[in-house]
Amino acid sequence: MRYSEMTREELLNEMNSLEIKFKALKEKNLNLNMARGKPGKRQLDLVSGLLDVLVDPADCKLGNTDIRNYGETSGMPEAKKYFSEILGVKESECFIGGNASLQLMYMAICEAFTSGLLNSEKPWFKLDKIKWICPVPGYDRHFKITEKLGFEMINIPMLETGPDMDLVEELVKDESVKGMWNVPKFSNPQGIIYSDETVRRLAALKPAAKDFMLMWDNAYCVHEFDGDYVEFPDIIGLCKEYGNPNMAYEFASTSKVTFPGAGISVMAASEDNIKYLTKSFGVQIISFDKVNQIRHVRFLKDKANTLALMREHAKIMKPKFDTVIKYLEREIAPLGIGSWMIPKGGYFVSYNAMKNTAKRVLELAKEAGVEMTPAGATFPYENDPEDSNIRIAPSLPPVEELEDAMDVFCVCARLAALEKLI
Repeated sequence: MRYSEMTREELLNEMNSLEIKFKALKEKNLNLNMARGKPGKRQLDLVSGLLDVLVDPADCKLGNTDIRNYGETSGMPEAKKYFSEILGVKESECFIGGNASLQLMYMAICEAFTSGLLNSEKPWFKLDKIKWICPVPGYDRHFKITEKLGFEMINIPMLETGPDMDLVEELVKDESVKGMWNVPKFSNPQGIIYSDETVRRLAALKPAAKDFMLMWDNAYCVHEFDGDYVEFPDIIGLCKEYGNPNMAYEFASTSKVTFPGAGISVMAASEDNIKYLTKSFGVQIISFDKVNQIRHVRFLKDKANTLALMREHAKIMKPKFDTVIKYLEREIAPLGIGSWMIPKGGYFVSYNAMKNTAKRVLELAKEAGVEMTPAGATFPYENDPEDSNIRIAPSLPPVEELEDAMDVFCVCARLAALEKLI
């Protein structure tokens, strides 16, 4: 029976029985971490061969380049070729970075702020106000970048097809709106795939700001865990087609393909943007780790081999997501106190608790030994106006631990809802 249909006496009886269960869960002394989307040990073991790829000094000489030495600021050609195939862009449109695509995002936006971009009339720090479009719920680390630089972040609701494009198209008429965050495939945290119409409307935007940055974090471009791989449109080419050749900045990495702490990343953009930013980035770096770039290329080889590896990842990931959904459908759905989407890829399940209970749910979960992403993290300034959204990250724990964690989570979600109703 739905909680909203229960009498007060029935609600109190339900709370009493759950409090007994909650006490028993606390006595288990659990110490489970579901705070971030980390690959589990079995996934890391899949790619241990990466450690043995380069064993001979002769492997470090490619053409006239010794990858152990300085040089190649924008990255090795072999790494550019690899990512160009993954993303469907030109090799000349790629800049290869270190283990974190987030670093490349930060560097690109900081360049706009301190020096300006190709189409900038002046550096952004000289402007009176900078606004930024943020689809919500979204990725907390994106929001931290634009918050750190003092931008005014504007919430835009996510629909089943992606961000609300009517609102986006209206907002970009304001010249102070300088950019927009996007996770277009298996969005963080909802797992939404932008529709073709949404992608084309974004590519066709006519922002008042000539140096508008369409930040395209394609972090989960090969991360299906349920169903076959789905090709995704090339945003760089589409923007050029619609007369916005320098608007899009696309990012990806091997963080959840190989080793998150020791992978490689890419920024794809127009050739003019790549030339401009390579020169600017050269003030900060001589080059990123070319040894690691070549190690990855030789291990991953190409798109076909990468997709085969990701199918092995999927065999590990799907049972974990199935576990989360099983618990939600069994313990929460009949009560009418929460909602969620069922993703087919990516790393998260986005759970919407009863309004004004998310913080309490996570407070109770922590008390019972389960650490999760803080409430509010999926919104700019860590402020979820409805205190509802919770990001569930099932990837790190093995299934047996995940079952314990979801048992705790569902009891806490029910207790928080009962407290609110009573």
